[in-house]
Amino acid sequence: MIQWTADRQHGPLPLFLICLTVVTGLVDAFSYLRLGHVFVANMTGNVVFLGFGLAGVGEISIVASLLAILAFAGGARTGGRWAAGRVLHRGQLLAAATSVQAGVVLVASVVATIAGVASSGVRLTLIGLLALAMGGQNAVVRRLAVPDLTTTVLTLTVTGLVADSTAPSVRGRRLISVLAMLAGALLGGVLLRWVAIAAPLWLAAVLLVACAAGAYLAAARPQSVSWR
Repeated sequence: MIQWTADRQHGPLPLFLICLTVVTGLVDAFSYLRLGHVFVANMTGNVVFLGFGLAGVGEISIVASLLAILAFAGGARTGGRWAAGRVLHRGQLLAAATSVQAGVVLVASVVATIAGVASSGVRLTLIGLLALAMGGQNAVVRRLAVPDLTTTVLTLTVTGLVADSTAPSVRGRRLISVLAMLAGALLGGVLLRWVAIAAPLWLAAVLLVACAAGAYLAAARPQSVSWR
């Protein structure tokens, strides 16, 4: 078994962050394929899309790209300030943050299920909600400080995977992070094609609830003192 699954410094946090990486793939699959070529987790893509929109090429919505960036930034600022103001076990911090995130994604799931995505107003509402949730996730993940598991950005992870001479455990963590994002995007695409328009969001909400429950239970164990 790859050693990162038994990381004494970070306990089970890598497993939970892999789960959040799958969530990223799911929500970005939904947003890009159903909300008009916009990401809610990958802000690099949105900055590029915003440039395309300003240039008047690619049928990119300037409003959607800008809203995603601003909502993500708002979520990151809120999540960062909230995390910095609390002295909690990292497992408890993750449990609390993913519980709130699950609630926001659940609201988005209900909106998408009831209203669909035909209306521009609904699409912008969903973009705002999901980008807000993913910005908060990014801020809390930074506070957890588990190497190579950013959950939303893979550029440096892929670079490190092929460019650095590192231990097999580190390479394994980086590779699994990439595969988790791929799995989330694949699942999102399959669910959109064969199940329902909001199916990726419902699955993302379920994974977030599972992550929150798992982190809470893990932090309550006596052994959690080693990765506090």
